[in-house]
Amino acid sequence: MSTLAPIRAAMQTDRGLVRDHNEDFVDKWEPATREAEAQSGWLYIVADGVGGAEAGEVASQYATQQAKHHYLNNNGEANLGQRLLQALHAANTDLRQLVAERDMNKRMATTMVATVIHGQRAFIANVGDSRGYHWRDNELRQITKDQSLVAKLLEEGAITADEAANHPHKNVILYSIGSERTPQIDLFEFLVQPGDKIVLCSDGLTRHLSDAEISQIVAQSDLDAAATQLIKLANERGGQDNISAAIVEYGVQETAVQQTAAQPATQVIQRSKPLPRRATKAFMIPYTLFLSLVETVLIVLVWLLLRV
Repeated sequence: MSTLAPIRAAMQTDRGLVRDHNEDFVDKWEPATREAEAQSGWLYIVADGVGGAEAGEVASQYATQQAKHHYLNNNGEANLGQRLLQALHAANTDLRQLVAERDMNKRMATTMVATVIHGQRAFIANVGDSRGYHWRDNELRQITKDQSLVAKLLEEGAITADEAANHPHKNVILYSIGSERTPQIDLFEFLVQPGDKIVLCSDGLTRHLSDAEISQIVAQSDLDAAATQLIKLANERGGQDNISAAIVEYGVQETAVQQTAAQPATQVIQRSKPLPRRATKAFMIPYTLFLSLVETVLIVLVWLLLRV
């Protein structure tokens, strides 16, 4: 238990039973003083590398470490959610530069989901299909939105939930750190109260366990045992991918508990590439319609190609 805010965490990663190496990477930063806590909160990151061979594991570790570095050194940004978002974008630039400097003729990228807890607020930023959950009173709510081809096709109604569960391209992600100059990174903000838990995981866990099963295991008071059980169960069901899980439990002092309990949890979603603030309403409406039309056409084209 922390001597500052009562926050506990357990983070574990496993190679699984099929892959010959682990391309996942987990990391954290926990403040040592109240001043550091007030300035930067608590940071936890899970990344799932893409690229095979050594590329995936290099990408996940390097991007995670760079994201942590940029986050902790960006003291000029008071909004910790924005600081987290900026850190992931900076890590994306760093990873692309690393590939260019090494003249590597291979894809090197990684998904990433990260959370920052500061006071009674939590932020989660994600890119790709690694997930962030909010657990409260035995209910698990997915905060992040999968940035994957199958999730997009399902959202657009192009495929059914049953087809999505067994889709041959279910591992195709739309965005990742390192894959493009400016990937879409989503940012979420919500309130936390004593007893709440935040779960971060790679898709190696969610491909084998349902949300209900994750919720039941996370309910344990022993966080290390819960993380171990999550990974063990995923391996018992095939362990087809690398598996990572982080469980962060939140608590506050009694006075803050009373303040938090009176406020319902809220969620704010922000895309990493917003329109300029000077855009007028008259401009935004046709612009939004145009983007929706282009997106729909692209989804239909991809769906038709996949059905051939």
